[in-house]
Amino acid sequence: MAANDEVSDLDVIFIALANQHRRAIVYALGLQPYSISQLAEMRSLSLPAIHKHIKILEDAQLIVRRKIGRTNYLTLNRKALLSLQNWLGQYQAYWGAEDETLENYEKFLRQHEPTNTKRARR
Repeated sequence: MAANDEVSDLDVIFIALANQHRRAIVYALGLQPYSISQLAEMRSLSLPAIHKHIKILEDAQLIVRRKIGRTNYLTLNRKALLSLQNWLGQYQAYWGAEDETLENYEKFLRQHEPTNTKRARR
């Protein structure tokens, strides 16, 4: 997979997770599979509304649908979440510790600014 493909896949995942109902569906499916009607009932959504959310999550490849008998069950696609986790992980080194705040960075900049700038500010 090319880097651009990975970025566009992440765009779709972020768009899918931008809605609170879809995040709740992903959370629920992370615990166990559910039928579409069970998810609709859990979220107090109509069947047309839950189908719209499910379509977006399926397009983002966050969930997988399986038909057992006449009932459609959904489960979480952990592989898609792993790509999101890997993307976030690359920034972990930059997050730093709690003491790395903007205020501390400002103090650092003041301590290291050229001498003529310090005089001009006074």
